[in-house]
Amino acid sequence: MESTLTTNGSSEAALVGGPVPGALLTTVGLGARYGVSIVLHGIDLHVMPGEIVAILGANGAGKTTLLSSIMGLVTLNGGEIFHQDRDISRLTPEARVVGGIALCPEGRRVFAKMTVEENLRLGAGLKHQHKMAENRDRMFELFPKLEALRSRQSGFLSGGEQQQLAVARALMSEPDLLLLDEPSLGLAPLIVSTIFELIQRLRAEGTTILLVEQNARAALRIADRGYVLDTGRLKLQGTAKELHESALVEEAYLGLAEDV
Repeated sequence: MESTLTTNGSSEAALVGGPVPGALLTTVGLGARYGVSIVLHGIDLHVMPGEIVAILGANGAGKTTLLSSIMGLVTLNGGEIFHQDRDISRLTPEARVVGGIALCPEGRRVFAKMTVEENLRLGAGLKHQHKMAENRDRMFELFPKLEALRSRQSGFLSGGEQQQLAVARALMSEPDLLLLDEPSLGLAPLIVSTIFELIQRLRAEGTTILLVEQNARAALRIADRGYVLDTGRLKLQGTAKELHESALVEEAYLGLAEDV
């Protein structure tokens, strides 16, 4: 098979100036800024239904900003974002959630003084309140430990339990695209393995996942494809196998990644 590994950051989106055919998510020339500081520069990427796509890069590369831009939390500095064939570049974050995109943020950010069940109820949003009990029970099936802790304030959960709650809260809105930002951050190796097993299960059950992860080796083990960001620009892209075997990725990321 001919290699698809490329270092120019180009994608099908750049060729057609719109969504990649059949893609669940496409960004075309995406730029983003904080005030006068430009953080992302012309990002072209796509995610096909059913994929796990990894976003790799050093701290400060723009990975979190990329997810925040897709979610509508950061000011764009040009470019377009398509969810399926719909241009969502100017939609509010709330509209993107209703449309089927959910973000599980870095650092978990659970509501510490609220119980597990109250956090889940917030994740359901207005659109899914009528299915709140049904979706909550599904989360308890996916995360059995959370059911036993349903009445506990989230601030008293362990780091691994809070990460499970953060993922479950995001899933309460029934997204077809889940944005996961550093799900293994600060967790013990055994818990990290559990989180990655969960990500694979979610994909098997039909959730498409865009995964930002500092643990490059673990991310590429479960991903289909990946993109490498460097100072806000796409440096490399290819299949997970190609990126794993790339000397450039090995030197920059895999050699430092903690294995799980």
